[in-house]
Amino acid sequence: MALSARWQELFDADSSGATMTLASANAPGDSGKGGPDHKASQGPWTRASGVAGALHTSSASALTELETAAKVEAKSTAGLDSTEAMSEVLTSWKVRLTAVRDECGRLEGSLSGAGKEFGEREVTTKRTFEGGTGGPR
Repeated sequence: MALSARWQELFDADSSGATMTLASANAPGDSGKGGPDHKASQGPWTRASGVAGALHTSSASALTELETAAKVEAKSTAGLDSTEAMSEVLTSWKVRLTAVRDECGRLEGSLSGAGKEFGEREVTTKRTFEGGTGGPR
């Protein structure tokens, strides 16, 4: 299939000095932080997954500690007017910590999966550019 004149002009741009770059990459000579090559790794996804996992664990521990402390406190404040207010605060914090724990657990799995998939696609893309096997899925 033959290229249109305009496309052929773009492909022959090497002789005219014109270049084609990603929209998010800076043009040559631009003072921004980007460059002509896109570089990325799965590391940030894996680290973010680890942080979410640590937050999941610490919020689960905090929830257990809160419930334990509330039981002790309920026994020592029985009959006081503040007992009902403390119970409301406890319920509110249990709901919040449970939501944080659950969301961090969900994020840990999602971020880990994204990192794994990103890493696998990087390997496949590298092989494709190097002329090896493994095209797009």
